[in-house]
Amino acid sequence: MDLKFSKYQGTGNDFIMIDNRNGVFDQNQNELIGRLCDRKFGIGSDGMILIEDHSDYDFEMIYINPDGSKSLCGNGSRCAVMFAHNLGLIEHETTFLTIEGPLDAFIDNELVHLSMPDVTTIRSTQDQDLFLNTGSPHYVCFVENVDQYDVFRKGKKIRESKEFMPDGTNVNFVELQNNGKIFVRTYERGVENETLSCGTGVTASALATGRNNKKGKVDIITLGGNLTVSFEQIQEGVFKNIFLIGPAEKVFEGTVLI
Repeated sequence: MDLKFSKYQGTGNDFIMIDNRNGVFDQNQNELIGRLCDRKFGIGSDGMILIEDHSDYDFEMIYINPDGSKSLCGNGSRCAVMFAHNLGLIEHETTFLTIEGPLDAFIDNELVHLSMPDVTTIRSTQDQDLFLNTGSPHYVCFVENVDQYDVFRKGKKIRESKEFMPDGTNVNFVELQNNGKIFVRTYERGVENETLSCGTGVTASALATGRNNKKGKVDIITLGGNLTVSFEQIQEGVFKNIFLIGPAEKVFEGTVLI
């Protein structure tokens, strides 16, 4: 069978997008999903996103990692909003369903503004780094010279540590810049490698950076491009009105034999 797909990227975080409103693709085909995401034997991507109909929302987004696991993906959600816009499902505003519940978003000047889930706590880890959940679990470690950091080896070690078993965690290495920005590199579970950008990861990193502020906006540098996170801290460690802001672009479309 020929499967029609589109390829989208959000600051280098890339996804296979499938309009699955007709139910043609079975989301439980883990081996097939892994093959399609493979960069040598498939289309190549950090994950797959299905857009499906939902009676109560504009659409439902199902995000699937290359290993078949499911989670919230911030950059993937932004790409899903742009994909839905290009399909004609939405104009410039939307409420859609994710694995973490409904999210709001709007498109302004080619940037997707995505409302992220509230964060209720930031805790210290055994190594005195920080851990929080922004729809996906994230470990945040502040380092120097992050551009030279061994993200794969050190990220994998933390991801597989006993402290975060059995599900593991995503791992972010953050460097504070002189201009107030932060440079973030992320090891993503499910992908099991560093990605050029991680939306839930930069959100976690921005909140960890701005945890002494009641209200803030943090500009983030990633290997794949620039993002912004804005937030309000209602009380210590409790964040609401969190927005992840950045571009989402169509790269190409095609068909693949499955």
